[in-house]
Formats: sequence, C-alpha cells, structure tokens
Amino acid sequence: MRAVVMRVREAHVDIEGKTVGRTDGGFLVLLGVAPADTEKECDHLADKVCGLRIFEDENGKMNLNLEQVGGSLLVISQFTLFADCKSRRPGFTGAARPDTAIPLYQRFLAQCEARGFHVEHGEFGADMQVFSQNDGPVTILLDTDEV
Repeated sequence: MRAVVMRVREAHVDIEGKTVGRTDGGFLVLLGVAPADTEKECDHLADKVCGLRIFEDENGKMNLNLEQVGGSLLVISQFTLFADCKSRRPGFTGAARPDTAIPLYQRFLAQCEARGFHVEHGEFGADMQVFSQNDGPVTILLDTDEV
C-alpha cells in the first residue's frame, strides 16, 4: 500500500459539486492499494499514518502527532499512486482491482477510527475534486514495501 500524507489546515472533497468529506486540520491522505496487499499491510500503514509526528511543538520542531493536536483525517482512494510511467501514457496494472482495494480501503478507514480519530473520506471510484490548504507544506510518502 502507498499513502501520500499531507499536513493540512483544511481539506475537502467534492463529488458533483457537493462536499462529501472534509477535515478542518490534520491529514489529507491519498491511499493506493496494490494487488498483493493484505490486512497486515493495511493495519501497519494505518498505525504508521496515525502515529506520524509531523506537527510542530512549542520549539518549532516536528514532534507532535495527530492525536496531540486534535486533528482528523480525510482519506481519498488513489489508484494512480501505482501508475507505471515508463511510457508517456501511464499504465495502472500495479493497482489493485476494486474487489481487493475496496475492502482494504474500508479497513484503513476503520483502523484510523479505531485509534480514536475522526475520519472522513471520498467515494471509491468516483470522479472527485480534492481541495487542500497544505500546512508547511509537509508531505510524506509512505510505502509498505519500505516502512
């Protein structure tokens, strides 16, 4: 699994002109699932995301996590994180099919909620417009093959 974690002041996702998910401070997470991903990778990634210490403390150092700042998450499914760009036209065979990706996406949401966080999300497979006000900017790329 892959996640792009952005520290945001606010973010929201719209579908057909209607806001369906938002955070007023915390993380915007773009989440991609690979065909071989399992619940193990999903749980590990949720734990890693929820525990990231990328908010500044009183000394200006990135030392605080999402819980410590009272943040929430907006999670967006993003199969394009597994794009193969060897040619100019990306291929997406590296992304999981919906029958694999949807349950793991939903599990990721549930795992973050189980850790006590407010989690909002987009709609898997929908045409979404994602808006964010990045804070910092701080953007972290996580890949379960590497973390």
